Amino acid sequence: MDILITGAASGIGRAAALAFAKDARMRGEAAPHLLLVDLNADKLKETADLLSGSAEVVTEVADLSQPDESSRLVERAVSAFGGLDVLVSNAGIGVPGALRTLSLVDYERTFAVNTRAALLLGQAAFPHLSKRKGAIIATASIAATAPTPVLGVYSASKAALISIMKQMALEWGPYGIRCNTVSPGPTFTGMTPQYAEPDIRGARERAIPVGRVGAPEDIANAIVFLARPESSYISGVDVAVDGGLLTTLMLGPGFHPEKMGEGSSR
Repeated sequence: MDILITGAASGIGRAAALAFAKDARMRGEAAPHLLLVDLNADKLKETADLLSGSAEVVTEVADLSQPDESSRLVERAVSAFGGLDVLVSNAGIGVPGALRTLSLVDYERTFAVNTRAALLLGQAAFPHLSKRKGAIIATASIAATAPTPVLGVYSASKAALISIMKQMALEWGPYGIRCNTVSPGPTFTGMTPQYAEPDIRGARERAIPVGRVGAPEDIANAIVFLARPESSYISGVDVAVDGGLLTTLMLGPGFHPEKMGEGSSR
């Protein structure tokens, strides 16, 4: 399997690369071919080293806020591997701050990396993925549907990403390309160092039905599934990988689960 993964230096991207290699090994398949992309060259090399012997790896340092990089990266993957089966658009940034003070620079860079890059990568990959009936998986966030304090532009960019991926699924499905997103809930990565703090982590865990903060591997496993033939009838879907957090919306002040079912019915 020939795979391009962005944001592969750490966190979910690194976990996805390792998960693809592990999945192929467990199935007795040939080692995957991975083009791993990130802005951090040192961390990218660490990921490649971890995959030594279990995958054929090519690395590329790139800034996905630059429009021309997307087509270059796809061309690099096709040149190295002869084609492309899977595109994982995972690179993302989060710029904290209230909308009332948000700068135009931060707005445009956030959308460039989190939203536009997935579109441009998809456009460049289209002819290659259509030949192999391939798949695109983009990493969104539950913040796309549950606005998050001080992450307004991040939430908006991820909502736009989900919408674009659904549109891709609609338009590109007839060409054999499946397009889906995964939306992580609270996940301990380099972008969420606060979860190393016991008090913060504990508060989060108490709010999550399964009782724990997610690991990058949790998201990676969903990405691998959506790339596999077993999910060939799944397209245009956003998969929340959040331990059930989105189901707790109604758990607010004045709500008493133990009293559910009491009183008159309507």
